[in-house]
Amino acid sequence: MALNYFARVFPEKTYWRNIMQLLEEKIKTDGIAVNEDILKVDSFINHKVDPFLMKEIGKDVAAHFADQGITKIVTIESSGIAPALTTAIEMGIPMVILKKQPSKVLNKNLYQTMVTSFTKGTSYELTLSAEQIDETDHVLIIDDFLANGEAATGAIRLLRKAHATVAGLGILIEKSFQPGRDKLKEQGIHVYSLARISKLAENYIEFIPEEV
Repeated sequence: MALNYFARVFPEKTYWRNIMQLLEEKIKTDGIAVNEDILKVDSFINHKVDPFLMKEIGKDVAAHFADQGITKIVTIESSGIAPALTTAIEMGIPMVILKKQPSKVLNKNLYQTMVTSFTKGTSYELTLSAEQIDETDHVLIIDDFLANGEAATGAIRLLRKAHATVAGLGILIEKSFQPGRDKLKEQGIHVYSLARISKLAENYIEFIPEEV
């Protein structure tokens, strides 16, 4: 159970309302705000992974999208794999990983698009095999961060090339002061974020209060 687990991790705390509050607490405790663009969460999300946290995240995201007729979970390698996998397990459906790196195996019947990461200052070619997604699929995209929305938009482009329906986007940490959410809303995409950061600076993290 999430509450039992986090009672052990944060013994001075006795009460959390939900996984959103749990994740915020974990970010405050173990995350490192480097500057206004970079939040390091490599001790529990994208280098060393906290499996208990990921399990609870998967439960919550699966419950949120339970009535959307999701047939596949899609994520981008590699930081989104852990929460995407636990969500897929909870929903009892396959997970598909969009590839960033060239592959000798994936060499035909491909959908590809270029994506630019403004945070990292790099570009890469995102790849999806046409054999894995088709027009019958209702897809939920899972990723660790949402900032400018370039990765999510690239994933959506590939899925639309495959004529799949994008049911929504599940995000662990959203930098709400950057334009990603608005870009996706303009495309008609429902965004569900567990932790929404309103301000980020060196050694400072401010969250948007959870709506009651």
